[in-house]
Amino acid sequence: MTGALEIQQLNPSQSDALQAALKRTAALVDVTLDEVLPQPVGPSARVAEAMRYAVFAGGKRIRPFLTVASAGIFDVAPEHSLRVAAAIEALHTYSLVHDDLPCMDDDDMRRGRPTTHRQFDEATAVLAGDALLTLSFGLLADPATHPSSLVRAQLVAKLAEAGGVAGMIGGQMIDMLASESEFGEAEIIQLQALKTGALFEFCCEAGPILAAAGDAEQARLRAFARDFGLAFQIADDLIDATGTAEMAGKAVGKDQEQGKATLVSLFGVDKARDMALRLASSAAERLSPYGAVADDLRALPFLLLDRTA
Repeated sequence: MTGALEIQQLNPSQSDALQAALKRTAALVDVTLDEVLPQPVGPSARVAEAMRYAVFAGGKRIRPFLTVASAGIFDVAPEHSLRVAAAIEALHTYSLVHDDLPCMDDDDMRRGRPTTHRQFDEATAVLAGDALLTLSFGLLADPATHPSSLVRAQLVAKLAEAGGVAGMIGGQMIDMLASESEFGEAEIIQLQALKTGALFEFCCEAGPILAAAGDAEQARLRAFARDFGLAFQIADDLIDATGTAEMAGKAVGKDQEQGKATLVSLFGVDKARDMALRLASSAAERLSPYGAVADDLRALPFLLLDRTA
């Protein structure tokens, strides 16, 4: 793959190679998740079953892929990066389970099948989400994830920040109020940086943290994640605005129905897609110091945007 700013569309071989890498990583992460998730036995079997139902509902495992790929740049042992990837997927899944509840987004479908609270019940879904959140920090704190207690503590602190009021939770609160507010470009970008972008930043920083590579490398991967995260969100909003429920794996058109502003509603489909492409190019350029070892990360935002064309 040549200079990042020259990439405007993946050729078939690049796309196929990246799709294969995504599938390989997803399969490895699923093995790890199967090992660390509780088995549905005993009196608490129902909540363990709900946890597994939510986690193994499909999906591309984008966040685990970012984690493993960023770690791969620094030659981190896969047994370490896969546990971090499993932790972030557990936390991400908890957020989806809770977001789908009637008190939040009130969704009946997720990844093409009934949401957890529809398959089980609301109370079980709340408990399953809580358990997944707790599991994520337990995984990061476990010596099996990394021999250095300092590295483990840094991972725990970073994920707590990304998943809390200064990140995903804060973004969700703003999003819940969005239909009652007049949001411009700056407000929309801030919302997305918190709600979805903060976890992407954690995923990409996890690699240099695991490798003890230093602040400069963390900053570079964090900058990549910021550009990638906004491009990802625009792609998701494009699918919500122009795609189908089959494409999205959930109901579409809800942002418009609820009166929520997005960059797509603000700028229109064509301008929003152009903005996403510029962000994808900027993200790719930030990885230029790493050469071919970062090709998968460099190509990922363009693959996601291909779904919206």
